[in-house]
Amino acid sequence: MSLEKLIKRCKQNDIKAQEELYRLYAGKMFGLCLKYSDSYAQAEDNLQDGFLTIFDKIGQYKHQGSFEGWMKRIMINTTLQKYRKEKLYSISNEDQIEETTVEYEESSLPLDFLLSIVQQLPQRYREVFNMYVLDGYSHKEIAGILQISEGTSKSNLSRARSLLKESIESNQHNSSAKTL
Repeated sequence: MSLEKLIKRCKQNDIKAQEELYRLYAGKMFGLCLKYSDSYAQAEDNLQDGFLTIFDKIGQYKHQGSFEGWMKRIMINTTLQKYRKEKLYSISNEDQIEETTVEYEESSLPLDFLLSIVQQLPQRYREVFNMYVLDGYSHKEIAGILQISEGTSKSNLSRARSLLKESIESNQHNSSAKTL
């Protein structure tokens, strides 16, 4: 069945079509939820909530742009809504933000290590890092979605990069000490 036909059937609350759409996209959407969640179990809950929102709002999809992109936005927003109320973001002065760059030898860092250190970032830093670096949101968009200032978004990104740099440098130091 074509995606367009599947979407049409989902708009008509066809349970079989919803199950098929879920099977088609659950893997990708779960990976997205995992980036923004503190744990595997929380990501599973966020995935379910996100799909409920998608099925509830599928009538609003106007077939303009990528359907998968539309779903990703809903999934991210649904996941982040849970955290907006917690006021996790500290207000920062934009003049005090310094850009952090991370230098590393590409072959020396396994992907599972990189994913684990990103997952270990404090939630407020992880969310901004994921949105800016991995999902391509601008600081203005992040500020709007998370209901924070652009300066806070920039500050949280800078702090996330600093923490990641520390973890990478620590790993590289430990790796070189083991080879001695």
